[in-house]
Parts: sequence; C-alpha cells; structure tokens
Amino acid sequence: MTPKVSIVGAGIAGAGAAHALDEAADVTVFEAGTVGGRMVSGHRDGCVYDYGANYVDPPNDRVEERFRSIVGKQLAVTTGDVWIFDESGEIEEGRPNQGVKLTGRDGIDEIVRAFLDASGATVQEHTTVDRLARTADGWTVVADGERLASDAIVVTPPTGDLLASADWEADFRETLVAARQRQSYRTIDSVALHYPFEIDVPYYALVNTDKEHAVGWLSRESCKPGHVPDGEEILIVQLSPAWAAGRPDATPTEAADAASTHAATLLGDDRLAEPDWWDHERFTHALPGDRVNPALFEQALAHDLGLAGDWLAGTGRTHAALETGLDAGRRLAGNR
Repeated sequence: MTPKVSIVGAGIAGAGAAHALDEAADVTVFEAGTVGGRMVSGHRDGCVYDYGANYVDPPNDRVEERFRSIVGKQLAVTTGDVWIFDESGEIEEGRPNQGVKLTGRDGIDEIVRAFLDASGATVQEHTTVDRLARTADGWTVVADGERLASDAIVVTPPTGDLLASADWEADFRETLVAARQRQSYRTIDSVALHYPFEIDVPYYALVNTDKEHAVGWLSRESCKPGHVPDGEEILIVQLSPAWAAGRPDATPTEAADAASTHAATLLGDDRLAEPDWWDHERFTHALPGDRVNPALFEQALAHDLGLAGDWLAGTGRTHAALETGLDAGRRLAGNR
C-alpha cells in the first residue's frame, strides 16, 4: 500500500518535500494561505511584482538545471546586477560575475507551483492545520475539522505552535519545541511602488551593505520579463529590520510613505516620492536567526517527522529552503 504523507506549508520547502516524495507516497499539502509562502507575487493593472523573496539564485549549475527542467518556459531570468549602497546613500557597483537570478514570468510563486504540480501532490490551499497527533503507526492531521491519517508528516512553518500543542508523548517533542522557540526572526516591511514612467538606472537592485540605512533592499520589477509593461516601473522597497523593530505598530501607509521618500532620496528622483499606487506586506518571519541544530532533523525522522524550511537552513535564501524540503522528502521516502 502506498504510504500517505502530509505536508504542512506550501512554500518552497514544502513543495520540495512533495517533489522528492513524488511516486513514493500519496502526498497532501496543507496551506493556510496561498501557495508560495514568502515566494509571493502580486498582480495589479497588468503588472506582476515579487514583494517577498525577490528571486532564486541557484548556487551551482546542477541546482539551476533543476529549476529549468521543472519550471520550463515560465521561468524568467532577471536582467541587471545588484549594486550596493551605504548608510549615507552612496551607490557603487556590486560584485562582478553575479549569478543568474530566477523568477516566474507570472511571478516567483510560479516556481513553487511548478514543483507542486510536478510532484502530483494534492494541495489544499486556505486550509488551516489545527492539530497534530502522534499515533501508533504514524500521525493524524486535523485540518479545518477534518481528520487525515498519515504515515508521516513534514512540518515547514516558522512557528512551533503546532508541535507545542501536538498530542505527542515524547521527550523529543519538548526538545524540538524549545529549539524552535529559541530561534529568532527579523521582521521586514516590503512595499511595491508603481510609477507610470520608466526609471533610467544601470542596475537591477540595490542592497545596503552596512545595515545602517532605513532601506535594506530596492529593486526594479521591469528587469523581470513579463512583469511590468513598457513605460512603467514598480520598485520593491524592503525597509530594514531595524526600521520595523523601531516601529512595531507602523501602518501600511506609514511604511509606504517611508519607502517612497527613501527611494526618492536614494535614487535622486523627486518623482519617486509620489507613486500612483502601492502595495504592502509585513513579513514577521522574514529572516531566520541562527540555524537549528541539524541533529534535530535526524532525530525527527525516527518519529516519522520531516523538518524543512529556512528556519532549519538558518538563512533566508530560497534555494536553501528548497534543499531542506528535498532532503526531508528523500529521507522519509527512504524510511518507508
């Protein structure tokens, strides 16, 4: 009989786990919101904009080929390099020979959906997992009041609440929950600013290197094929973690005003202070702190539990989160 595996979270880590399990299991993926996690895209007035993760940067040719083979023609390569700036707003060229920067023609979440589609998994969006329970031969997942028996599970969200409240009598559960609770995350306000004109600069994006500026990242969506019509621009401005930490109650409008004002100053263009529309998201779990002890991953497998996500990788890099999911899926498939 084909084993059943439930995955909590349809970000790139959960999609990677589903893809690795492939034909080895009957997989159901639960997602409280929409597919993508922080690899999320907005759509408005014929524009597409990636306002969470900005792109995927494969660390080597092997990983890049994996993305190309799975996503196919919908994969888009961002043009232009990332330059740098400091606290004073001084801009200069970044590192030479920067690697490829991948997204989807209809948004970066297309990459996540492609991995899920290739896996053949059943994906239940807008479905909240309420509780997990360990059983004699696996797990029970309770989602929106429905119960699903599973031989194994993969947990990817950046919160330990599900494991903390799980019906699971094991000393390891306490160890795992404590490890999750010790890990910190930094909050980031991300703002998409739309302009009915082009912005003539020689770079795709700017990143603050000394961590002292109110803006941590600024990029142009027009550098991504299919994202912005000719004659228009969308700037993605991600305010620094320090900005968010100092303004825990900032409204979306306050974040958008700060983003547009800083963009105008940084690029030396007063027009940028007045976007004709904007969008905002506050990511409370944007950047994980130190990596969780990798020994926990190995110990979890003995409980038919796969761990995946950037909290496990200890970095906000999308390809790193994917690798944790692929690893969890492969190891669970091998265990079965």
